[in-house]
Amino acid sequence: MFLLSLRMTRRDWRAGELRFLLIALIVAVAALSSVGFFVDRMRAGLTRDAHQLLGADLLVGADQPLNPAWIEQAQKNNLTMAQTVVFPSMAIAGEGDAGPDAARSILSSIKAVTSAYPLRGQLKLATPEGVDRAAEGVPQAGSVWVDPNILSALQVRQGDALKLGDQRFRIAGVIAVEPDRGSAFVNFAPRVMLSMDDLAATGLVQFGSRVTYRLLLAGAPEQVKSYQQWLQKTIDDGNVKGVRIESLESGRPEMRATLDRAEQFLSLVGLLSALLAAVAVAMAARRFMLRHLDACAMLRCFGMTQNQVTLMYLQEFIVVGLAGSALGVALGFAAHFALLEWLGRFMPTALPAASWWPALQGVAVGLLLLVGFALPPLLQLRNVPHNRVIRREASAPKAMSIATYALGMLVFAGLLLWQAGDIKLGAMTAAGFLGGFASFALIAWACLRSVQSLRGLFNNQSWRFAIDGLQRRPGATTMQIVALGLGLMALLLLTVIRGDLIGAWRQATPADAPNRFVINIQPDQKDVVEEKLKQAGLQQARLFPMIRGRLVQVNGKPVTNDTYQEDRARRLVDREFNLSTMRDLPAQNTIVGGKWYDDSRPEASVEEGLAKTLKLSLGDQLQFDIAGQLISVPITSIRKLEWGSLRVNFFVIINPAAMREMPQTWITAFHLPDAKAGLGNVLTRDFPNLTVVDIGSVLKQIQDIVDQVISAVEFLFLFTLTAGVLVLYAALVGTQDERVREAGLLRALGATRQELAKAQRIEVMLIGSVAGLLAASGAAGIGWALAHYVFDFEWRFSPWLWLAGAGIGMACAVFGGWAGLRNVLSRPPLQTLREA
Repeated sequence: MFLLSLRMTRRDWRAGELRFLLIALIVAVAALSSVGFFVDRMRAGLTRDAHQLLGADLLVGADQPLNPAWIEQAQKNNLTMAQTVVFPSMAIAGEGDAGPDAARSILSSIKAVTSAYPLRGQLKLATPEGVDRAAEGVPQAGSVWVDPNILSALQVRQGDALKLGDQRFRIAGVIAVEPDRGSAFVNFAPRVMLSMDDLAATGLVQFGSRVTYRLLLAGAPEQVKSYQQWLQKTIDDGNVKGVRIESLESGRPEMRATLDRAEQFLSLVGLLSALLAAVAVAMAARRFMLRHLDACAMLRCFGMTQNQVTLMYLQEFIVVGLAGSALGVALGFAAHFALLEWLGRFMPTALPAASWWPALQGVAVGLLLLVGFALPPLLQLRNVPHNRVIRREASAPKAMSIATYALGMLVFAGLLLWQAGDIKLGAMTAAGFLGGFASFALIAWACLRSVQSLRGLFNNQSWRFAIDGLQRRPGATTMQIVALGLGLMALLLLTVIRGDLIGAWRQATPADAPNRFVINIQPDQKDVVEEKLKQAGLQQARLFPMIRGRLVQVNGKPVTNDTYQEDRARRLVDREFNLSTMRDLPAQNTIVGGKWYDDSRPEASVEEGLAKTLKLSLGDQLQFDIAGQLISVPITSIRKLEWGSLRVNFFVIINPAAMREMPQTWITAFHLPDAKAGLGNVLTRDFPNLTVVDIGSVLKQIQDIVDQVISAVEFLFLFTLTAGVLVLYAALVGTQDERVREAGLLRALGATRQELAKAQRIEVMLIGSVAGLLAASGAAGIGWALAHYVFDFEWRFSPWLWLAGAGIGMACAVFGGWAGLRNVLSRPPLQTLREA
């Protein structure tokens, strides 16, 4: 039987029956495999490097000196330890008030480290040759290592002296790579690293100093996990504030979140391609079944049983499935290098080699697609009666054949959940895809019902032939419209809609958005700093008071780590808030609940995102601890912020009368043109306590990542477009035999070849225009939902979207129609009538 199946496969291949099915499989498997290989390597890289990004297996950060009991317990767990102390302070070079060696200073991020630092990864120093070298230990006594920015800002060189507090140090090295640098706000300042043994001599750490103490731990996974559980329980039981535990899952959350989002997006794009290709597989299998009905009837007459017929064709499909899956995996492996070209450089180090898992997954996907979408038509061949040889009648589908369509839907849902890796996400994707499929089909069917009224619109025979053709094949025409509409909707989302989304994002973050933040402005410096900014032409730079306070009670109930279950809520209540006070509602803030205060009594305005996270509502009583002083205020308004504006924003604003006696500093943000970039150095020179943060490079890096992700997604959507065209081609080819007979009959009755060719072009153009309009409507709806519920900015519908959709739809339909129907009119009418 297997040899007979191989001979049938070879014969069908030569006859061209299996080529389209093979192409559809290759596209589906290649789309998923390309994403699979990339995601597999990305996950492996993150797993390998996450410990290095922490500098340890587990990191404990605290606002107060570390509890000796924690260190003692770590020793009991046989964990390797290192400690760091990080705080902002001035680094000073030179002496005196004037002359070439006048004192120069810059606010730096000072980091004292013990001898075992780092426990994971490598600290690297720059060399004059431009090749980084691994650091040997930590800075020796009396020396420091510094960031390159320190050298340029203070006009010093390696070997020169640098003063920290009461102590002078020699600059012995320039830091090139610091594994656990992180992205905390204080780390925007340039680094100065010294030995922990030298810290006390500087005299910089005093009572009330803003210091972060870190304990780095490394060891066997089970020992690390056991210690983490013990420490978390100790923190929870003691309601210890200001302590953070970072592990593999929480290391570098900003980059992990970006890449996780890219992974989800890319996976869903590949999945959409596979789904469209699955429709093509189902239609190709159905055409295969229709063209083999007579052959099956002959085989039954020669003595083959139903089971033998089923087994023969099943073996043929398995051979095709394995071949298509293998070719698809090979194409996907080659295509994933294009994704690496765009996105791989945003990984911290080179990615490991891909595993075999994506290849096995690709082969399994190919076979699942065949089982789910090709098995129902295949089982109909099993039920072909013997008398089909004499009577050319099609029997109704049996119950088993209908049941296999339900199997196909289950396979479809399973494929979604497997690829998405998340039940909720997979279920939403399945519902969205099926919803679009159903709505497109319903609208297409309604259009076909009403198109008959257009038959007499033009006094042209080709026009009437086209309208009649649409009416004769409502099922096939509906499928053509739906298939092309889904493919075009995916394309429009990543072209026209993407441009509109980016345009709206750029409007929310204009070209003159602030790229500099200045913090730690003291009250007696406020007026002078404000005047300097005005003299520099920065008239719009407004200064805001900033007050540090910890939320301690809500409605009279203490706030602890156990108050909230959500991680973000627990992190928020576990640290101090940046509060502010002002009389007027800030720009780009909108009141969405309650009303802005009148400063007659204590009142608070809360940002709506914070209110949602902490489950706060109007009227709730909040109590804050501000430098030992307690203040209670009711929530009288909820604000919506435009975070994308990058202006100074605050979670909680309290009226000025209530905050008059509270200690405060000031903060401002402004856009500094490149021509005035030196203003930041002037401010830090005149006011050494200020911190000037340049976020221009950070924003550019994030925008680069987003742009590259979009480019990679557009690359993957080539698979989606290809799958959409394949479905259209399959739908058109599926009616090819019927069209041949119709064309032969019409030509025998007097219709010319030119009239029929023109009718075909009109028919596919009508199909394409309807599909394009549906695709544009679907893309516009999804774009609005993204803007409204995800990106949170205003959305404007563009009429060009529908024009583009109709135009692209007609172009794709004409191309697909030419590819699928070019042979319809090439057969002589007499031959067609003889074979009918």
